Amino acid sequence: MKILVTGGNGLVGSAFKTISSNYCNYEFIFIGSKDCDLTNYDITYNFFEENKPDFVIHLAACVGGIFFNMDNKVSVLEKNLMMNFNVVRCSYLFKVKKLIACLSTCIFPDNTTYPITEDMLHNGEPANTHYTYAYAKRMLEIQCRAYNENFGTNFVCVVPTNIYGPYDNYNLSDAHVLPALIHKCYLAKTNNEKFVVKGSGIALRQFIYSDDLANLMMLVLENYQEKTPLILSVDENTEFTIGYIASLVAKYFDYQDNMTFDTKYSDGQIKKTVSNQKLVDHLGQFNFTNIEEGIKVSIQWFIDNYENARK
Repeated sequence: MKILVTGGNGLVGSAFKTISSNYCNYEFIFIGSKDCDLTNYDITYNFFEENKPDFVIHLAACVGGIFFNMDNKVSVLEKNLMMNFNVVRCSYLFKVKKLIACLSTCIFPDNTTYPITEDMLHNGEPANTHYTYAYAKRMLEIQCRAYNENFGTNFVCVVPTNIYGPYDNYNLSDAHVLPALIHKCYLAKTNNEKFVVKGSGIALRQFIYSDDLANLMMLVLENYQEKTPLILSVDENTEFTIGYIASLVAKYFDYQDNMTFDTKYSDGQIKKTVSNQKLVDHLGQFNFTNIEEGIKVSIQWFIDNYENARK
């Protein structure tokens, strides 16, 4: 049985490569943007026709941190809409047994109550800092739902919280918060400069280690029987401020005394706490990687692979 993993060279795609040896009854096909331009319908169609996957895990996205999303609104919207349309359409045409499409907790309404649950996805406007990315991802959920209702497909959207781990994007202009902090602290210590954290550090986030997410998505593939969206997250009480996360990074580099905050930058959404109750109800308890251990492994990977890391 073939599993096509789009975004196969990214953070979560690389995690699937790491765990794939544990799932020997599947043949994994990993593709990145250089292997198949998913924004081009004909290229995507021809790839599906040639490879005929039984399952699809759709991770590919045009995505970055808060400032990347603010500076690239049009390309973020259009590239994601095109990729998602093509992958879902081709999954239907080639009779894929199950498609798992990856969303993000940042697409939930900005003004909401907590904890956030799956049924609140379309209840209001997303945060203005990343609204084009959010609406593109919301449309992916609508597209999957429409195909399920009209054609009886088995297309499921999963919603992970902030993902981190080895093979992340560490580019300072478009990385997510944790890899950006790792790279900034590395450079600050190397150059004997201040480790400057953008924003006040008060924003709260739930983090999920990339290998954990890949294993959870395999559980969804094999055991989740519903077609409604499913949040993949640590418990709602396992939530940390950006300031605390930055301090863990600085501690690893032994650079705590040189950390400072630049409050002229936006904090983004102050809180996005989600509930993982539906996950527990359907798939049981999961043993998540401890945040300190996950950050330690991620930093060491970055140091060991500095020359070749995405930065």
